[in-house]
Amino acid sequence: MTAGRDLTGKTALVTGVNAGIGYETMRVLASRGAHVMGTARSLEKGREACERVEGHATPLVLELSDFSSVVACAESARAQANVIDILVCNAGVMLNELRQVQGIEMHFVVNHLGHFLLVNRLLDLIFAAPQGRVVVVSSRAHRSAPVDGIQFDNLAGEGPFDRQQYYGHSKLANGLFSRELARRMEGTPATANCLHPGIVVTNIARNLPGWQDAIFRFVGPLFVRSVEEGAATTCYVATSPDLIGVSGCYFSDCNQVTPSATMRNDAMAQRLWTVSEGLTKPYLI
Repeated sequence: MTAGRDLTGKTALVTGVNAGIGYETMRVLASRGAHVMGTARSLEKGREACERVEGHATPLVLELSDFSSVVACAESARAQANVIDILVCNAGVMLNELRQVQGIEMHFVVNHLGHFLLVNRLLDLIFAAPQGRVVVVSSRAHRSAPVDGIQFDNLAGEGPFDRQQYYGHSKLANGLFSRELARRMEGTPATANCLHPGIVVTNIARNLPGWQDAIFRFVGPLFVRSVEEGAATTCYVATSPDLIGVSGCYFSDCNQVTPSATMRNDAMAQRLWTVSEGLTKPYLI
């Protein structure tokens, strides 16, 4: 999807590069000439991943569940670059039990709020690029979110735990966030889009019970995509010249597709933005 593209002189930031789709995205962008800042939860893991790619890659530390870490990561990125041409919100978790961060359900915190804060802390660098792009890795799993959408009155996750529903809830938030961000970018060259990478065997299953993780890793490859195939849509949305000016869209298999009606709910997207601002306010610029 990036054959023949020259990204020399461009700067990208990709979250969650120590393995899986994030690593492959970093590898591809760096191989095309971009300077890639790759985040991992520890400097050791980030450095190890960056050293494995051919090209210019710089490790950054990012723990999405810790908003102070998000702020520090944004400042580290700012020290490395004056502009960010591509920001890929890729990192995420899938949990098998209810966990909370400061009283908020953890899928929502890590998969949505951490990236919401990171993007907002770096928006000026994205706007400074000739055509800055924010690429949010959502999922078809957004259709597993509650039928009434974002649970604004129960972000703590109280009640019976349903892994697929809570994961889908966070992926719906990813899509709504990118949609509202695109609306706020109107009138600028910058764009924001989200995507479904396909079902890929990655480290996101590391928090599942042992037997489920084993099935996912050893049987999954017979039915799902490789990491390289999974990263294809991310790399396409991040780099394709055909998508200059295309914003607020949802992609799968390197094509624009229609997400659920809930993900297209502009009023919900605007409310999510306002609520997210309130939850991260002490850490926003």
